[in-house]
Amino acid sequence: MMFILSLNYTDQGVRNIKDAPKRGQQARELARKVGANIKQVYMTTGESDLVVLVEAPDGDSIAKFAMAIGMQGNVRTRTARAWPMEEFQKLIAELP
Repeated sequence: MMFILSLNYTDQGVRNIKDAPKRGQQARELARKVGANIKQVYMTTGESDLVVLVEAPDGDSIAKFAMAIGMQGNVRTRTARAWPMEEFQKLIAELP
């Protein structure tokens, strides 16, 4: 399953922005510990500071990951499930 996490820096995260590369590596390790895999990280403008694409076997794994990185106090997260086009088309085909 693919998930899109929208992250915003907290005041703490911005104050320590130079540590972001190190925190990114720690996030990859956290993801692995809960069975998830960070596929891509993008710095963005607009509503979110970062967008992270994460593959995880289920919603429980991604919830654990989001809570674990949130506990560090550097970012706040919003999570959305993402369906690839093939799965979207399958869902449409199965509509009553």
